Parts: sequence; C-alpha cells; structure tokens
Amino acid sequence: MTLSLSALTGSTSLARRERVAMCDTALAVGEDAPTLCGDWTAKQLVEHCLVREHSPLGATGIAVPGLEVLTEKAMERVGRRDFAVLVERLRRPGLTPYALPPVDVAFNTLEYFVHHEDLRRAQPGWEPRELSESDRSRLWRAIRLGGRGLVRPAGVPVRIERSDTDAHATLRRGDDPVVVRGLPSELVMFLFGRAEFRDVEFSGPPDRIAALRRAELGF
Repeated sequence: MTLSLSALTGSTSLARRERVAMCDTALAVGEDAPTLCGDWTAKQLVEHCLVREHSPLGATGIAVPGLEVLTEKAMERVGRRDFAVLVERLRRPGLTPYALPPVDVAFNTLEYFVHHEDLRRAQPGWEPRELSESDRSRLWRAIRLGGRGLVRPAGVPVRIERSDTDAHATLRRGDDPVVVRGLPSELVMFLFGRAEFRDVEFSGPPDRIAALRRAELGF
C-alpha cells in the first residue's frame, strides 16, 4: 500500500515526508517532465537520488569533481528499470545508511525538499507551498548548518534572515555582508542555486550583491 503524505505527518521527519511527496509528484508529472536540475528529466532526478543512496562508487561522482562519469554510468544502469519501479524503490529506501533516522535528518532534509521543489517548480503555474512553522524551522536549522558551504563560491560575506521571525544567521563572516531575507523555503532554493524562488530580498554593497547573485551556489 502506498503511503500518502497526509499519513506521514506528526513525528515523521520532514526528510521522510519530502521523500514521499517527491515520489508522488514524480508519478504525477511523469518520467519525461522537466526539472530545475539542468536538462534532467524527472526520471533522471530519481535515478540520481537512488545512486546517491545505493551506489557508493557511483555516488563519489556527485561529490568529487572529475569523477562524474562514475555517477553517469551508475545512473544508466539504474535507469534500465521502469520509472514506476524506480519511484517505489526511492519511496521505501530499505537497507541504506540514509534511512537511519539521525542520518535521514542530517543529510536528507534539504536534499529531498530541494529535489521535490525541483520537480514542482519546473512545471507551469507553480506556487510556493504553505509550510507549517515547525517545518520552516526545520529548514532554517538545516540551512544554518549547511549554508556555509553553499555560499563559498561567491566569496563575499553573507547573512541570512527569516522574513517570518526576523531570526538571522551568518553564513560567511566579514564586514558589510550581503543580507538575504526571505522565508526559509525560499532561502533554501536560492542558496542551492535555483533561480525559481519568491519574495527574497537582498541588501548590502551592490557589487557584493551582484557577486552573490551570479555565483554558482550550492554543492
């Protein structure tokens, strides 16, 4: 029986709920649907997620420059199976370290939120989702921890601010930082290098804002 997103509320992690929601969206839009991940289709995005979790050798190409061919070959092997089969395998990760609750929260919260939005926001007429305060706070905690690496390519001081609570965090220290203000969900999408974000405001030295906006942010 397929679990619905509504059945996965309560104590279930945001990472787990976003995984299930991403799978539901993937089936809804179809395997050839576009994504925000370059020219990848929905099927290729699912393949990427499966390689990351189930192919240690193939996953090295995700993180290590110059080894992308390992990831490409692993995705080709995974992609020989039907799309629906791949989606259901992603929905139920089974025996993988990524399924362990502490690892799931630490490494999958942003991964599956962003990739779910990569599917949603590549479709016509998308709108930002209304997230609960607790889920917004989960994203905020995750981006505070992981955001330093995301802004490194820009080479400028960066501070982020929540537009719903005014909480703030420094991602890169320095005088006269660029201040990026918005809801946690939209800050996440911007910091992961996606152009599809809403109601994000930038303040600070114009040249530094320009450097941040044109940088290839993300991992």
